[in-house]
Amino acid sequence: MTIQRPPTIDKIAAQRWLQIVPPPDKNTSPWLHEEVARRMEERLSCMVQQPKSWLHWQPLQGGLQVHSKLLDRYHHSACYVTEQTEAQNKLAQKLLTPAWWKARRWQSRLPQFKGPDEPIQMLWANMALHMAADPFALLQRWHGLLAVDGFVMFSCLGPDTLIELRKVYAQMGWEEPAHQFTDMHDWGDMLVQAGFAEPVMDMERIRLTYSSPESLIAELRQLGRNLHVQRHGALRGRTWKKDLYHAISQNMQENANDGRLSLTFEIIYGHAFKPVPRIKMQSQATFTLEQMQTALRQTNSDAKNRQ
Repeated sequence: MTIQRPPTIDKIAAQRWLQIVPPPDKNTSPWLHEEVARRMEERLSCMVQQPKSWLHWQPLQGGLQVHSKLLDRYHHSACYVTEQTEAQNKLAQKLLTPAWWKARRWQSRLPQFKGPDEPIQMLWANMALHMAADPFALLQRWHGLLAVDGFVMFSCLGPDTLIELRKVYAQMGWEEPAHQFTDMHDWGDMLVQAGFAEPVMDMERIRLTYSSPESLIAELRQLGRNLHVQRHGALRGRTWKKDLYHAISQNMQENANDGRLSLTFEIIYGHAFKPVPRIKMQSQATFTLEQMQTALRQTNSDAKNRQ
């Protein structure tokens, strides 16, 4: 049975969020997303494989600053960039294409702002899965874009994210402030069911502090939206907003001495490979020469790895 997570996400709301175009003068992604992308880029040092081509998935939200680091790491590789809408794609092209007078334009291959022409060796997707309308379908789509032995590198929010804010909403008797986020073990199961192999999952918690409820809420609005199917179904009034700020101030102070407000983000990191397709054996079967050669190469590789 296919795992479908998260169970509380409103698919229509998720699609609307994916189509939002950042302001034209905004040349950076949310700070938290950039920080997570920086940490995820460091993990690439553990990957022996040097991709001949790779795809940056939705960098406007996932991380514009890390794109240059990825270009430096894979400066001989073909790079593709894809966004959800044409308007987003044009903005990404404007922000990520180096000016002609900058050395970077001539030191690495320019990104192509379209889907790849052939299977790629790496797909980079930072902080996207937890906002997807259908996460499992997205994993399947990524699998289809990868070449055999290619890998996906991703991050997303985990279930302990916003735990302090969820407690405040529960105390006030309000609906959930956000949809449920999927556990890393469930992501591992979904990767396997989507056709990936050797999934490796990791998790860390980042605690951010804020000087005021206003700055806390403003940051959350940059990171995403409440996609819970049972979220409040109408506009909130000024009184509710005042009550929200008061409740946050009273219940989310990390230290009573400095009065700063604390909020936890659970970050999940994962990567997995696309394996050689298994040949289904029947009483009678017909194989192409290419299939037999691929299977033979894989058998020899497995034998060497076991020695």
